[in-house]
Amino acid sequence: MTSSPLPPHPLVLRARRLADELLVPHAEQVDQEGVPVGHIEALKRSGLLGVSAPAAYGGAEAPVTVAREVAEILAGACCSTWFVQTQHHTPVRLLSTAEGPVRERLLRPLATGELLAGIAFAHVRAFPRVPVRVTAERGGRRFDGVVPWCTGWGLNDVVLLAGVSDADEVVFACARAREQPGLRASAPMRLAALTAARTVSLTLDGLWLDEDAVVLRTPREEFARADLPQTANTSPAVFGIAHAALALLLEGAAEARETAEALRDRVDEVRRRAYELADHPVPHEVVEERLTLKARAYDLMRAATTAAIVAGGGRSLSLASRAQRLAREGMFLLVQGQTAEVRRTHLAALAAPAGS
Repeated sequence: MTSSPLPPHPLVLRARRLADELLVPHAEQVDQEGVPVGHIEALKRSGLLGVSAPAAYGGAEAPVTVAREVAEILAGACCSTWFVQTQHHTPVRLLSTAEGPVRERLLRPLATGELLAGIAFAHVRAFPRVPVRVTAERGGRRFDGVVPWCTGWGLNDVVLLAGVSDADEVVFACARAREQPGLRASAPMRLAALTAARTVSLTLDGLWLDEDAVVLRTPREEFARADLPQTANTSPAVFGIAHAALALLLEGAAEARETAEALRDRVDEVRRRAYELADHPVPHEVVEERLTLKARAYDLMRAATTAAIVAGGGRSLSLASRAQRLAREGMFLLVQGQTAEVRRTHLAALAAPAGS
């Protein structure tokens, strides 16, 4: 006697409902006009912002498998909305292990979805360049420099900033996601994909934050060591976009459906292996394997979105075409969170002879 499969997690069901009823029907409009406040309010009400947050603070504390599936669903439905909300989970994760006033002040409202958080720390990976310098001043921390990318501006309530101190520490701190003395935002960037996600640069000119706003201080080398296996993982959004493109193909003519079937098995196998490696108990032992598989996942996502463009013919050139939106969103994911190691591995994979 075989056991019946477990029913989907309640948050997966909520994500599917949100995708079907709100995100997918408006995705092309959002792509052209921007992520609306209404989408963010729906996310806050859904409980999805607390998918991985501690139950003691009002979160769901769901397994990582659930968090990945939710991310795939949201990214495949509307990548711009997914990208705004995916920023939120890093501050939640860091605050979950932090100590002190900032945890008690922010973790519960972030876990319950009362507040939405953004992030502004990818520039820390640019070392030896230090785009943002942090110095101790007046019982707090002063931030100076330029944050090149900050997504969700105007939608986020809180932003997690980071910079490097003279002691070579990476300092993370939370600030209000609003212009204030010492913090100025650029106009929203016009990008080839995900302009809708409201990305700006931030100029920090003496932004002062109380010491109670500091979430984490860690030696820069330790940050880089912990960050490497994380950035080597394949984002669930890659599989979300790939599966959305395959679903489009399955709605098409017989030859499009045949292509979808051929690609689906390959996508599912890479997905299975990528998540298996992401859960490896000793992350640094399988970094190269993760990077190689990430490049393979990119190739399959690109093949799926290209097939959707081809199957759509001339209609794919319209900005109202789902296929071309998915293709542009896939292009964005090729460089989202890109590090030198990811870029090197991906370029080498693209240069390799076919079939190698």
